[in-house]
Amino acid sequence: MPGYFAADSMVVRAMRQRAVGLTWGQRALMLGGLHPRLFVGTAQHTAHRTTPYTRLALTARLMETVFLGSKEEADRALAFTAKRHIPVEGAMAVDGGPTHPAGSPYSAADPGLMWWTAAFALDSTEFMYDALVRPLRPAEREELFDDFVTWAGLFGMPASAAPASYPDFRRRFDSWLASDEPHLVEEARLVGRHIAGTAGYHLPGGSLTSETLRTVVQGSLPPLVRERYGIPWSPAQETRWRAVRTASRLAHGRLSLLGPTPLLRGRSERFYKVVQRGEQALVRRGGVSIPGVSDVAV
Repeated sequence: MPGYFAADSMVVRAMRQRAVGLTWGQRALMLGGLHPRLFVGTAQHTAHRTTPYTRLALTARLMETVFLGSKEEADRALAFTAKRHIPVEGAMAVDGGPTHPAGSPYSAADPGLMWWTAAFALDSTEFMYDALVRPLRPAEREELFDDFVTWAGLFGMPASAAPASYPDFRRRFDSWLASDEPHLVEEARLVGRHIAGTAGYHLPGGSLTSETLRTVVQGSLPPLVRERYGIPWSPAQETRWRAVRTASRLAHGRLSLLGPTPLLRGRSERFYKVVQRGEQALVRRGGVSIPGVSDVAV
């Protein structure tokens, strides 16, 4: 059944690449952690504060359903999200820096915050496709941008909240990232470092899977973002990241000549569920997903 996005649209082609589908969310979460109102608003209204992979898996499944599912599937995901967003309104209980001091209001219905949610997902989808599949062409970047504006509109964002074009988005996003506005509240720092692989949580699949994912997530972050989270990055790590990136591009290039390859392409929902079950099993065994996060106020 047809969905909201055509099968040959850029966002569908990107999200069907598992190298993108399995990595964009971690990067987007870490970049989004630098936006205090967005992060705190989410943290204050989630049942998964101490299980970020469960939260991330749920978000990724909902996004993938809207992008890749039928209209019926997408409408169910949109209705579920709208219901979850109704109570997301309040004020920051912690200081988020000069631009987002304690007491700053937030709301899931705020058009500006809705766009920032889309912006972090767009930037990370674009980056992971460039790094792990192949560099996008200028027209494809514009199309991907348009697809994310459409996606945000399905969740209720007015089109006027988005930049006018891809170049406008790129200028605004890069300027924001290099400015003094990004700020990490303590919980965002703990969650981000955990997602980046500094807390010892190993994904299902063994240490090789975890090590490769850690390299990809950390390597994909702008140096300034790694610095803000306090994530060290050595020349040896940079070499590993470049090797993973090169190997992934080569694999996609060679296997694309063979036609559809289920190993590299398709919906990633079942992988999200595996990660979610792994994290929840850890908690049931008495493990702590993020040490210290329960003691941090947001």
